[in-house]
Amino acid sequence: MYEPIRTKSVHTVAGTPSSDFPHRSREEELDIQLAGHLAALLAVTDEIRTVAPSADLDTAAERLAGQVTRLRGGSTPVRAPAAAVGEARLVTLHRRAHDLAGRALVVAASRADTSAAILSAERMDAHAAAAGARELATR
Repeated sequence: MYEPIRTKSVHTVAGTPSSDFPHRSREEELDIQLAGHLAALLAVTDEIRTVAPSADLDTAAERLAGQVTRLRGGSTPVRAPAAAVGEARLVTLHRRAHDLAGRALVVAASRADTSAAILSAERMDAHAAAAGARELATR
């Protein structure tokens, strides 16, 4: 009278693992997120270095690259030479770097990564000071 069900059920029983998609732990997700924020901060830092080179930015770029490499399991970040930007855009780049460092700080604090949190906080301070100094110089 009734025909048997021939397809798999769309419902899963609680407690049974589903192999339909890969699962990552919260720690792995935070690592990926933190590496992304730090890689973006590295790209902006490299862009700032083309306009206003300094030893501080060189050191920061190397430390950022080291953190990204660590978080990505040894995979080094791709670093393309940034196009030269005008002096007027420098304040905007410092603000963007400050925002990215803030995002990285939040994620680093969430995963209790002290070294990344310290680096992010240092970069926030440096970019806030640089943006403030540039704004005062243009007035």
